[in-house]
Amino acid sequence: MSRAQAESVIKNIIREIGQECGAKGQAVSETLVAFMVKAVVLDPRNQFNVDRTLTKSDVQKLIKLCVDRLLDPKSLSLDTIKMQVYFDMNYTSRGEFLDEHRRVLESRLAPVSREITDSRARTREELESLYRKTVSFLVLRSGLGSPTDITTVRETTAALQSVFPQSELSTFLSLNKRDKERQLNELTMIVTGIRLFNKDCGKGGDCIDDLPAILNEAVPATCKHIESELQDSQQLAYSYTALIEKLDSKDNLGRDHEIHPHLLKKALYNVRQHEAFLQMIVSDVITCAQQVEKLQKELGARMEQLKSTVKAKTAVPTAQVFPHFIALSNYWSGFQDEMVLLSILSNIVTHLRPFQGNLSELLPQRDIEPLLEGEEVRSDEERMKGTAGERINPSEYKKQDWLFPETTVNFDRLPLQYRGICGYTLVEKDGLLLSGNPSIGILKHKEKYYIFSSKVAACAFAANPDEYIALIAEKAKQCAELIQLLELHHQFASASHYSEAKAGDMLMVKPITKSDSSTQTDTHIVEPNIVKSYEWNEWELRRKAIKLANLRTKVTRSMQTNLSHMRRDNISQVYLPKEAGSQTKKHGASSVPKPQIYLAGLRGHMSKTPHIVQTNLTRAVDES
Repeated sequence: MSRAQAESVIKNIIREIGQECGAKGQAVSETLVAFMVKAVVLDPRNQFNVDRTLTKSDVQKLIKLCVDRLLDPKSLSLDTIKMQVYFDMNYTSRGEFLDEHRRVLESRLAPVSREITDSRARTREELESLYRKTVSFLVLRSGLGSPTDITTVRETTAALQSVFPQSELSTFLSLNKRDKERQLNELTMIVTGIRLFNKDCGKGGDCIDDLPAILNEAVPATCKHIESELQDSQQLAYSYTALIEKLDSKDNLGRDHEIHPHLLKKALYNVRQHEAFLQMIVSDVITCAQQVEKLQKELGARMEQLKSTVKAKTAVPTAQVFPHFIALSNYWSGFQDEMVLLSILSNIVTHLRPFQGNLSELLPQRDIEPLLEGEEVRSDEERMKGTAGERINPSEYKKQDWLFPETTVNFDRLPLQYRGICGYTLVEKDGLLLSGNPSIGILKHKEKYYIFSSKVAACAFAANPDEYIALIAEKAKQCAELIQLLELHHQFASASHYSEAKAGDMLMVKPITKSDSSTQTDTHIVEPNIVKSYEWNEWELRRKAIKLANLRTKVTRSMQTNLSHMRRDNISQVYLPKEAGSQTKKHGASSVPKPQIYLAGLRGHMSKTPHIVQTNLTRAVDES
């Protein structure tokens, strides 16, 4: 089967699964269905052979398994996968968020901008209407108020008239479309800067929201809210981990419990994934706070510079104030971007919460608390403190590299495998997730970095790392949500997700344990500047000048032929000249004799004084 045929079959399977789920009242996205198909095929318990073509019975079995898993309302695994799919579809980098927002804003303002740039106003009424449209466009583009507010329109019109009076519309209309768009953008920034300056001076701007003050309140509140949810997920993760360890202990093996360890592990995966997503969002909110603080400082400094430039002057050159106005506009756009980004992040956090809805129903707190009586629920930090004294001795491992904080630069920025989870514990404890302790030592194996929860785990993993890596991959095939949770996409042919893409910057960080350094002294500090046309000889310069002067009086001519015209055929039609002649009665001609003079005695004399005789041999006219 060719690749195109295989893709067509997969699309048909995804479409049929979606239709069956829709018929049973459950709408599912194609992305979720595609991930579920891959998860079912990868699971070895379903006995699908990926190396051979699926038969008709295989396809029906695949569809049934996927539909059953997608329609299970009590599946914590499905909730985790849905959470991962939603996050991948809605979360991206900070720059891409803002680029998409600007693109949407440009598309909404495109009709208004096109109406202005395509205008062919001529009459006075048309020019006034065009000017009003320009004012409305500036208000919409700047985001400072509403174009339906009278005060906003008056302030914008006054600011625009100070830099672009209505009499300049004729010049504006004579420009091409691209220059018109560029001028509109410049006018937007200048007018925005003027209005912000007037607001700071107390001369209007009541309709302009105080974005710095709003952000100063919104950012800490948002960060506090997200951190509160993060702490709740972490506390659940600590409780589930402690309970799993208790149920898997020797004292409890073989006993029947109201809560099955398998269900607890599924719940642990759910809260750990929620925790990972919230940590990424908290990091972005902290970046927002840093950016807001930076913008406030720059805005205040620029405003003071502008005030010192203007002072009490009635007129200031545009070259001095326009750059300040444009800078104020850019800073304000930065505040608007942070508002948009903060709103998007808060919205994502809100939509992540429903994916934990089954936790309280399947694992109610009233059933968890009695089982945890007398048990110590330790956090990740407390577990690290408990293993602080354990440390790998690198001299015992001659063929392996171990990295430690004191010997490795960028140690805290290393891209740890399995999102910092101990791979040994994951295999030996049948899927238990425990965070590793970097102070024990980080194992570098095949350019990847592994962390462990204890020295015993580190030694056992280091003894046969390839076997443990393969076992972790097999575990992920049985629990599809682990593929993204542990960042195992490089081991499975599936679509890359954002969390892995964002870590791209970290993946470029290399641990520095040894380095070679050298210094070099440049022979020529200053860049060489060799002018090929330089002449030191003034006569050569004079010759070139005369040559150029002569060229000015020359005319270049060219001729076009049928083989070299390269453009079109040229044909001209003329009348041939008539043959004309005249006849006379007599032929007449005249001629004169040719003068002939002979000089005798020029040679052949022995005397010192030559004797020359001139003889005229010219014939007379009447003799001819």
